[in-house]
Amino acid sequence: MCPCPRMTPSPSRAVPQCHPQPLSPSQDPPAGMEGRGEEAPVPDPDVSEPSEEEDEEEEEEEEGSGVCVTPALLKACTGEFSLESILLLRLRGRGIAHLGCLADCSNLEWLDLSGNAIAALAPLAALRALAVLNLAGNRVASVEPLRGCRSLRQLNLAGNRLRSLRQLRCLQGLRHLESLRLRDPLARLGNPLCAAPAYRAALAAMLPGLKAIDGQRVAGRGSELFRLCRELDAALDGGAAAEGPAEPPRNPQPWVQEGFWEPRAPRRSAVLEEATRQLGEALRECRELGRRADDSIAQAQRALGRRHPGNYGF
Repeated sequence: MCPCPRMTPSPSRAVPQCHPQPLSPSQDPPAGMEGRGEEAPVPDPDVSEPSEEEDEEEEEEEEGSGVCVTPALLKACTGEFSLESILLLRLRGRGIAHLGCLADCSNLEWLDLSGNAIAALAPLAALRALAVLNLAGNRVASVEPLRGCRSLRQLNLAGNRLRSLRQLRCLQGLRHLESLRLRDPLARLGNPLCAAPAYRAALAAMLPGLKAIDGQRVAGRGSELFRLCRELDAALDGGAAAEGPAEPPRNPQPWVQEGFWEPRAPRRSAVLEEATRQLGEALRECRELGRRADDSIAQAQRALGRRHPGNYGF
């Protein structure tokens, strides 16, 4: 059930809205866990995982405020008469806190819910055809319902409340998942677990099917370029010097072997020589035939010049 009441649309406003109420000081999220700014410093992401009771308390605190997704809202946004006909849906920055009837969009393939106040993802479990999901800038602390999104390929969870990699183990069954984002430096969004320096390597080991983590290629075409750039950055920052003494410079070596640019002697071939000989004979024959033709034409012209003026024959 959607916690916010449905409103009857008035003639002047067709889209029902539930205006979010300001949170009281007791309802403010814990410091460092807002998911809207820099990552909170967490020594070990696996140690700081919250208990189920803490997650339930946070969700209960946030219920009762925020916009609820209703059929009228979805139809007004998309212009579709039936919820099953919606394939692409963008609900960015609308103050949504409850997904409501979103599970009825059974054929939805692309969904953008970034910049809202969403904490519970239960309705998304029914979206079997969903391939692209953007949940950046919300209050998500559990992604367990995404286990049912079997077609999911791209997932953006930057700017939420994920504290441990164990909370992402439910994504191991998503065979088509290729891109996962937990941190967005440009938008200053992250998760508490991103404070661990090696979380990308651990995430890649846990989800080996991923080709991109936080927008950086880890497998497939282009991954070698990213790896080379990281190694180059580490060398420029002095990371290579910390590993040990640098090797002495080596003498420069040519790119190609000696004599590579020198012209090579033509190779002799019996077939090529025979073809050249026959071509020369044909050319000589053509010249002889041309000479004979010139002689015949000259003789004919002389014979025509000596004929009698009254004789029109040859």
